[in-house]
Amino acid sequence: MNEKLTLRENLLIGSLLFGLFFGAGNIIFPVQMGQAAGSNYINATIGFLITGVGLPMLGVIASGISRSDNLYDMAKPVSSAYAVFFTCVLYLTIGPLFAIPRTATVAFEVGIHPFINDDYLSLGLFIFSFVFFVLTLYYSLRPGRIIDWIGKYLNPAFVVLLSILLLATFINPMGNPSDFLPQGNYINRSFVTGVLDGYNTMDALAGLAFAIVIVSNIEKLGIKEPSSIAKQTVKSSIIATIGMAIIYASLSYLGVTSLGSLSRADNGGLILSMASNHHFGLFGQVLLSAIVTVACFKTAIGLITSCAEMFTVIFPKSLPYKNFAILFTLVSFTIANFGLNTIIQLSIPVLMFSYPLAIVLIILSLMAPIIKKNGTIYKWTIGFTIVPALLDFVNSLPDPIKEYKKIEQILDFADSYLPLFDYGFGWISLAAIGFIIGLIHARYKIMKDNNI
Repeated sequence: MNEKLTLRENLLIGSLLFGLFFGAGNIIFPVQMGQAAGSNYINATIGFLITGVGLPMLGVIASGISRSDNLYDMAKPVSSAYAVFFTCVLYLTIGPLFAIPRTATVAFEVGIHPFINDDYLSLGLFIFSFVFFVLTLYYSLRPGRIIDWIGKYLNPAFVVLLSILLLATFINPMGNPSDFLPQGNYINRSFVTGVLDGYNTMDALAGLAFAIVIVSNIEKLGIKEPSSIAKQTVKSSIIATIGMAIIYASLSYLGVTSLGSLSRADNGGLILSMASNHHFGLFGQVLLSAIVTVACFKTAIGLITSCAEMFTVIFPKSLPYKNFAILFTLVSFTIANFGLNTIIQLSIPVLMFSYPLAIVLIILSLMAPIIKKNGTIYKWTIGFTIVPALLDFVNSLPDPIKEYKKIEQILDFADSYLPLFDYGFGWISLAAIGFIIGLIHARYKIMKDNNI
């Protein structure tokens, strides 16, 4: 029995992990952030890397350290009911409701839209998304070879294509970052705003979902001992982390330097399109289309695969893997045709609710060797986190909804008495309080059981 992977195998798993993570949102959001952050782009980028790279990798590592087979297993110490609830919320968020449809719409908006007359956009999106999801389903129905398709072929192609554009950016930058003033919250809150920008990638949620793919592929390479699986997961995550951090930072640099030659834009895809055209003309447009399509396509495969596998675990007596994959693909295709802007707007409140719960679960799972997956600690910590998470959900709803008197009063109360609520981190203090109460309660139960 193998106890560790070879260097080649670690690189292959790291490449698979990198390929699964680095998709549509990873391309458009750091570019948009860089342009908006201006001269403060370094602080914003550091914040972005925490939630866009650090948290996703910690999620994968947490699965290995806590010896959890999947997200349901990680959340089960809270309760079986909560595990089902949170697993469904997370997988539907990064799956057919938001992230999977977004892969097709981003690929279309960035790669195809520039070449189509506005009168035919709806038809173009329908045809493109149909072909996109037919191919996605084809590969998703063959999950046993996902490590070959993504790790060996799609991922290297994506890296090469993106590297061409980024190299051009560094060799011939369009401007000097220090010349451009930051905008909005990036003026005084560049780091914190960068941290929140990382939420948009959905990668911390995806990290908890992709863990099942990584662990299963490590097991297929002959690693069976839980402790060995955890070690190899950490090694592979380091490889993916380095690659993602380099490209994120480069994309942010592209965004800020683009201000020297391009106008400001509120869409990262549009910025990339203009930057490609600046450096390479029509060839740049075609290059960008290939970059985005490959990135989105391989992410969609990973998401369909992970979601279908997870739902067969949660609901083993319902549908087989094949039927779940088909169902999720059909739902994703339908939602994709509502358009990118609608998908992004609808996803924000759900992300503001899901992220605090995901972050707290990751931290608890990383501490599993110490707290022994104590259900009392998990219950108190998650219980105290749900309240501010719900408040963050409400606070991110459209203004017309927040203008109702009762909702205004609730949000004003939270803003006055919940530390960091206006920054989007009101959950931190309550989660800490819940954790401390959980420790005390768990200790009390131990003493009581031992008649101390």
